[in-house]
Amino acid sequence: QVQLVESGGGLVQAGGSLRLSCAASGRTFSSYAMGWFRQAPGKERDFVAGISSSGGSTYYADSVKGRFTISRDNAKNTVYLQMNSLKPEDTALYYCAAGPSWGPMAVMTKYDYWGQGTQVTVSS
Repeated sequence: QVQLVESGGGLVQAGGSLRLSCAASGRTFSSYAMGWFRQAPGKERDFVAGISSSGGSTYYADSVKGRFTISRDNAKNTVYLQMNSLKPEDTALYYCAAGPSWGPMAVMTKYDYWGQGTQVTVSS
C-alpha cells in the first residue's frame, strides 16, 4: 500500500514557476513508476509527466515539454514536478500517481495509487 500527498500548488502569474512535491509512504517507493496528471474543471484527467522507478527515464505530454521537469528522490520517497513558464491553460488540479514499472506512462489505468491533488492556478 502506498499513500501519496501532493503539495506546492498555488496561485502564480503567467510566466512564473512552481514546484510540486509528492511525498509517498511505504518502503517500496523506489520500485514504482510515478506520474503526474492534471484535471481542469469540466475536462478529463490528462497525463502531464512520468518517471521510471530509477529516475533514468522521463516522459512528457507535448503541451508541457520544455517547460516542466519531473524528478524523484528515492531516498526521500518524493517525486517533484518543476513547472516553468506557466500559462493560464496550465490551471488545473494536479495529481501524482504510483504504478508498476511496466506499461505505458500516459495511461491512467497503469497507476494503482493516487494522491488527493494540489491546485495550480495561473493568472493572465
